[in-house]
Amino acid sequence: MDNKTLSIVSYITLIGWLISFVIGKEKSNSLLKYHLKQSLGLLIFSIVLSVILNIILMATKIGILGIFGFIPLVLMIIGIINAANDVEKPLPLIGKMFEDKFSFIG
Repeated sequence: MDNKTLSIVSYITLIGWLISFVIGKEKSNSLLKYHLKQSLGLLIFSIVLSVILNIILMATKIGILGIFGFIPLVLMIIGIINAANDVEKPLPLIGKMFEDKFSFIG
């Protein structure tokens, strides 16, 4: 797989991220490293958001707040589009937080 494909796959769940990380270790370029960081940040954000939403929904019983659960899906689609277009553009809302994190990626 080329780096563009690995960048796209990295946004598709934790398994996709692991596949991209392991396969792309030898031949990674700046595009792949950037999208690995963004997608890992998105994965962490989605887990934290899910926990927070579940706590709030249990406490308040306001079901309409569940719509916020779609935020990670929208961000994932935006990340896939950015990776497909060979663009190193941060994800809206959370992307800037993860640009300089995860030094183990590169």
